[in-house]
Amino acid sequence: MLLPSISISISISISIAQGSDDAHLTQANNPLAQFKTLNLQNQYNGSLTGTDSTANSFLLRGALPVSAFGGDWLVRATLPINDFPDPFNGGKTNGLGDFNVFAAYLMDTGNPNLSFGFGPQITAPTATEDATGSGKWSAGLANVLFNTATPGFQWGYLLTWQASFAGDSDRADVNSGAFQPLLIKQVGNGWYLRSTAIWTYDFETDNYNIPIGFGAGRVVKKPNVVINYFIEPQYSVASDGDGQMEWGVFAGLNFQFAR
Repeated sequence: MLLPSISISISISISIAQGSDDAHLTQANNPLAQFKTLNLQNQYNGSLTGTDSTANSFLLRGALPVSAFGGDWLVRATLPINDFPDPFNGGKTNGLGDFNVFAAYLMDTGNPNLSFGFGPQITAPTATEDATGSGKWSAGLANVLFNTATPGFQWGYLLTWQASFAGDSDRADVNSGAFQPLLIKQVGNGWYLRSTAIWTYDFETDNYNIPIGFGAGRVVKKPNVVINYFIEPQYSVASDGDGQMEWGVFAGLNFQFAR
């Protein structure tokens, strides 16, 4: 049975650097870059464990830098539109998923090439169908790190955890973690290679999935906006439990605007 999940994949966007082209490229995929972003992303899962069905999540995502409580934060919100197998009625169903927001406090690392953020996240049960969401209010933490010290290669991660605290008592409790390695290799002329597949673990059921991704993208700078488009095939190398992705494709079109 497919377990409804909350997509937490990190926005891969581009900052508008004011320095050299090299500086611009090293910041290109920094998820903590302090710029307004609009991201249109899609996660297609072509094969799921325990079922012969497919699944798809179209992600509407935005990020906004804010100053509050004496510091700088990056707030990111995601609303998925899901097309999932329906374990309740059979077949497939589609509709809005659960709305997720996290706020990362941007810590001063003392190193301009190292970005580090930490803060709370909350998920609201906004799904329009039982199969497209958890039916639970959940809260937890998010931690992001990104290193741009090497012009030709950037790396980092997104680590999240959340657990349910309210919602439909007939639905399964949520207690889940996710780790997303971020590996970016610059290859020239705005093109880059990427690996950003999300590893998940369900503390309620001990189900897990470890996919590996390998894709490519390109950054194109326009007046007042930078456009980043990419595609990344992904394949699971280890998993346990029904409803886990065996293979899929993550793709996106991202816009980041000058402040």
